[in-house]
Amino acid sequence: MLSSNDREGKTVLIFACSGGSNVGQISNEAAKKLTADGVGRFFCLAGVGGDISGIIETTKAADEVIVIDGCSVACAKAIIDKIDVPINCYIDATKLGIEKAPHLDFTDEEINTVCDAVTTCLEGGDCGCGGCGCS
Repeated sequence: MLSSNDREGKTVLIFACSGGSNVGQISNEAAKKLTADGVGRFFCLAGVGGDISGIIETTKAADEVIVIDGCSVACAKAIIDKIDVPINCYIDATKLGIEKAPHLDFTDEEINTVCDAVTTCLEGGDCGCGGCGCS
């Protein structure tokens, strides 16, 4: 049984890049905020990449999957794609105008930009990322 936040009665899992740059950390923080806001449940991307059967089964059973990458390398998306799970909302933070930098600093505004894009995407609007197909 899935234990997660529901959005309109659906089980929604959120996967995020947590890479070693500002945009990786922004993606991670956005997933935490979206979980706190009740949009879905931040779930274990490393477990999917590590081929952990229970985590993969839970991912495949989800009603909706949100993937947030920090940049166009798209590591998080590649991991989810390997298990053939459809992604309902895909965000690349750099396509939202956040510049990737080799440090771990970020602002609340940058986190909110990513969260707003996810919310807009889930509502069927154009999130502005140019990568998820919602436009």
